[in-house]
Amino acid sequence: MTTENPGNDRPGESPAERLSFPREHARTQRFTLGAPRAFTAAPDGSRVVFLRSPSGTDRTHQLWVLDVADGGGERVAADPGALLGGAREQLSAQERARRERSRESGAGIVGYATDAAVELAAFALSGRLFTAELLAGTTRELPTPGPVLDPRPSPDGRHIAYVARGALRVTGADGTADRALAAPESGQEETVTYGLAEFVAAEEMSRSRGFWWSPESDRLLVARVDDAPVRRWWIADPAHPEREPQRVAYPAAGTDNADVRLFVLGLDGTRTEVVWDRARFPYLARVHWSADGAPLLLVQSRDQCGQLYLAVNPDDGSTRMVHAEDADPATAWLDLFPGVPCWSPSGKLVRIVDEGGARVLAWGERPLTGPQLHVRAVLDVTEEDVLISASAGAAAAAPETGEIHVYRVNELGVERVSREPGVHSAVRAGGLTVLVSATLDRPGSQVRVERDGKQVATVASHARRPGLTPRVSLTEGGARKIPCAVLLPSEYKAADGPLPVLLDPYGGPHGQRVQHAHNIFLTSQWFADQGFAVIVADGRGTPGRSPAWEKSIKNDLTLTLEDQVDALHSLAATGEYPLDLDRVAIRGWSYGGYLAGMAALRRPDVFHAAVVGAPVTDLRLYDTHYEERYLGDPNKSPDIYRHNSLVWDDGLVAAAEPHRPMLIVHGLADDNVVVAHSLRLSSALLAAGRPHEVLPLSGVTHMTPQEQVAENLLLLQVDFLKRSLGLA
Repeated sequence: MTTENPGNDRPGESPAERLSFPREHARTQRFTLGAPRAFTAAPDGSRVVFLRSPSGTDRTHQLWVLDVADGGGERVAADPGALLGGAREQLSAQERARRERSRESGAGIVGYATDAAVELAAFALSGRLFTAELLAGTTRELPTPGPVLDPRPSPDGRHIAYVARGALRVTGADGTADRALAAPESGQEETVTYGLAEFVAAEEMSRSRGFWWSPESDRLLVARVDDAPVRRWWIADPAHPEREPQRVAYPAAGTDNADVRLFVLGLDGTRTEVVWDRARFPYLARVHWSADGAPLLLVQSRDQCGQLYLAVNPDDGSTRMVHAEDADPATAWLDLFPGVPCWSPSGKLVRIVDEGGARVLAWGERPLTGPQLHVRAVLDVTEEDVLISASAGAAAAAPETGEIHVYRVNELGVERVSREPGVHSAVRAGGLTVLVSATLDRPGSQVRVERDGKQVATVASHARRPGLTPRVSLTEGGARKIPCAVLLPSEYKAADGPLPVLLDPYGGPHGQRVQHAHNIFLTSQWFADQGFAVIVADGRGTPGRSPAWEKSIKNDLTLTLEDQVDALHSLAATGEYPLDLDRVAIRGWSYGGYLAGMAALRRPDVFHAAVVGAPVTDLRLYDTHYEERYLGDPNKSPDIYRHNSLVWDDGLVAAAEPHRPMLIVHGLADDNVVVAHSLRLSSALLAAGRPHEVLPLSGVTHMTPQEQVAENLLLLQVDFLKRSLGLA
């Protein structure tokens, strides 16, 4: 499929005035600035709340309201510039860590929460607590001890709960009666927090919060996290030797996790611990508390092969099992999904489960979907239906490569809500559905507000339009039908002959790169325009296809490399693409960096150069919840960890000849994949007499939001690839 985008020209801007793609890609944060996000629909269907920055190059997000009922259009509900009086935003270390976990690189109002009526919003700005009256259009600052983290109004809008200095605090919405409901115990101020998610919950479980209001607004469920058992690491900035290294608690595979407990805290000062078998099920993965039933927990075993759905009695803290799930530790694990578990209004347990080889939506004990769909998330639940997102399942009539759609599901059947081929998500309440749609034939995402299937409004995007259009073909490669995207230079003609090849994967769990969307391929197209045929392949382990596809990598991550090779060779064998297999390179970041390093070391017969970005190289140095899910406990299965690592105590693992050029790139401030991974790889390469290049990024974390860094990083990669493949 080849797509065209006739709308790239930007009025009033001459070609000479445009920045280079690398600079503009960095300045616009991948063309996401100015795009609306984080939607909330009011239960009365009158308005939609969202975040958006004023322009495609402004990092500062504002809080906006779209008045749907009276056709009043969009208005700013809170402007950080006005609230801070032009002062520069100040972030605490905990807030920076929270943003790193969520990969948030924006500024201003980057998150908010509302009361049940969506009339009051609360947000933190520069460590200060603000509320916005969404109907009146007024904002106010509430006095707090600060710095404030994750403020959330009670459902009735009378109180605001937030975290400050490790304590869970509550203040009146009028700014009075601020008090701590729970604070770190004496002598434990450095290790204990109330109301925050621990590292692995935020990084790996997609649980970014640590407290939940009761529907009656009279008490909260609050997580108490003690990271005293967690091993301490030190992250230094060698470019600033005068600065003290940062001491972080990092739960590496096979080591102790934080101790997580849960309490019911009443506004009247009562405190009751929630009791479950924390020794067998230490991971607090999900918490749900609504008017539809008792508080609901999903707790997991350390190996993630067992989990319990528990209903909580908030009066005495006791729990009863609602449902239990188990997986075979030798072949699988149990996944976590957005939006579940939850109760339906009639008290049915709603969950997503792998059953009969398919990933299905379960309503009580009854599956409502079959193998035609691969369910990704639950978006909304009413008594009439469940709104879900899903991709094509194994029994689908067509593969719909890279597509994700929104569906309404009930006991009568399944109805697709999204219409055009693309990647869709939705928010729904009060009869309104906010449908966010990305397609291949237009940049960015389109936001439509619908009622009863009819469009009643749109939400404008201020994002800049990219100066290039992906020339992409979506296809499947090899006997395993690996989802692939192939991109050629914009001006390529068949007479130009074969092109050097660049594989540009993520290629691992949680990262689907082959999507039916325009912007996800922009960087790949830019590399193609430097003279490459670019291949993006989503092999085994990547999400969105089937449970068996995702879980086939249990104990053997090297299968992800095998699929990259299979995709390359199968696409070349078709004769449809101008691939020069004598000049093949690979680039990647994070898991993609690990994959690129493995490609250069173990398959030099296929790959001739690699850009290895922020790679995990010694898998014992990555976190518990991620690594143990796939490879088990390194203390019990060291051979499995060694087989899957690039380096071990005795040097390189399974490195083949000949040696291929490698450019290793890593941020020195990375607290997710620490720079020790790249340093150990470089040391092992040096010990083996293998020349390589190392590019340390001072002050850079696992993200690279700095404009100049992000721009030059792309340019340096192209230079390295051309030199290494003899193209310079």
